[in-house]
Amino acid sequence: MTGPGGRAGSREQTMVPPAEFRSYYGRQILKTPAWGDKIAYYFFAGGLSGGCALLAAGADLTGRPALRRGTRLAGLAALGAGAYYLVADLGRPERFHHMLRVAKPTSPMSMGTWLLVGYGPALGLAAASEVVPARWRRTLPGRLVRGLGRPAGLAAAAMAPGVAAYGAVLLAQTAVPAWNSGHAQMPFVFTASAAASAGGLGMIVAPLGEAEPARRLAVAGAVGELTASRVLEQRLGLVGETFRTGPAGVYLRRATALTAAGGLGAALLGRRSRIAAAASGLALLAGGLFQRLALLHAGIQSTQDPKYVVEPQRRRIAEHGPTRSTDPHP
Repeated sequence: MTGPGGRAGSREQTMVPPAEFRSYYGRQILKTPAWGDKIAYYFFAGGLSGGCALLAAGADLTGRPALRRGTRLAGLAALGAGAYYLVADLGRPERFHHMLRVAKPTSPMSMGTWLLVGYGPALGLAAASEVVPARWRRTLPGRLVRGLGRPAGLAAAAMAPGVAAYGAVLLAQTAVPAWNSGHAQMPFVFTASAAASAGGLGMIVAPLGEAEPARRLAVAGAVGELTASRVLEQRLGLVGETFRTGPAGVYLRRATALTAAGGLGAALLGRRSRIAAAASGLALLAGGLFQRLALLHAGIQSTQDPKYVVEPQRRRIAEHGPTRSTDPHP
């Protein structure tokens, strides 16, 4: 309705109801990821293994045998656990084998598979050098395994950052709003969390006299994880709600509390008490696991409400126009 001169009347009422964020026929726009919690366990175990490989290499080069041994063996155990959860989620073990048929540089999953193929044997050989029985150490095979321990450990450490960050790259390449929109921040969350978890584990397996590098890594990783997680949540805008609500919100609050407690414990008490160091390490490990669960469930939740798909798209179109050919992450 308009008044004289074409001006809108002061009592004009819209005939169109407020828009609702719905897809056609009341269905959600994106399909919910089929991944379960096992994938979060896989990401956590892989990150922990990568962090342990780096810590073990540093311990080897600085003459800390207990820290080196503990983190090498723990890193291999974490890698084995990650492989189990990956195969369990895939459903059939041969699916991992099938991914080795090709090497596709544009596929994060393909590159991640080949990265693990190189990383696993290197870390396995480094860990094997720690458990050669005394009666075999003078034999040729025993001397060979022990002699290759350092080169293999350094090779594993060179690939470790990729192993720790691989999960973030894999998630960011999906269409899931909470993951795709956070592509710039998630690698920092993953790698910092891996560092905090590995530092926490190092504090558990090493005596106080050798654990100083682990404590420093734990504190730096905890600060980095808390900061990167907060930045991720804020920069997601509306989609950041998924990190504050539902199961993801519960997991993230647990992760924040445990990581902060573990980092403070490592900084203030870690060098004074083995018990405090172990408790801080356990808190950091639990915090890292809850962080991966929070990321997983935030992504799942962001596909279940159409507003997390529609509203960011409208904002991008309003700011940049209908096409963004120069942006690799539309």
